[in-house]
Amino acid sequence: MRIGAALRELHRSESTLATELSRVAERYPKEKEVHHVAEDLAAWSRDHVRAIAEAAPRYGVDPAALESPEPSEEAQPELPGEGSDKEMALLADLRRLYRMSGGAALDWDLLGQGAQAVADPELLSVAERCRPRSVRQMRWARGMLKAVSPQILAT
Repeated sequence: MRIGAALRELHRSESTLATELSRVAERYPKEKEVHHVAEDLAAWSRDHVRAIAEAAPRYGVDPAALESPEPSEEAQPELPGEGSDKEMALLADLRRLYRMSGGAALDWDLLGQGAQAVADPELLSVAERCRPRSVRQMRWARGMLKAVSPQILAT
């Protein structure tokens, strides 16, 4: 059964997303919606990480082995001027959060499908609880991108 591998990957994805959301919240204290919402969304991802760790032993995954995910390559600069231009950095950070949250939402879909296949109602319940929040994280990032990109890109 490969659900253990899916749990490990989802744990890594959610841990990295929580870290990135917290980093973005700290990076933009004057951007109130970014700062406060990113903090709240990071708390959701930390809750998801705990739920994954609780389910992991049933699939042969040691929760202690999940505690130090590999560093993400997501933090690499991706837009010209991102390093020196605060507005471009915000755009790049929101793009990164959008991709990361989309990946986590997809991983929750996959885990939910696996939980159905192995008839694990408890794991399915976790996936059904966490997936909508991951989708909400993705929608927030996309909405913020749509709100800030016109002004940033036009100046």
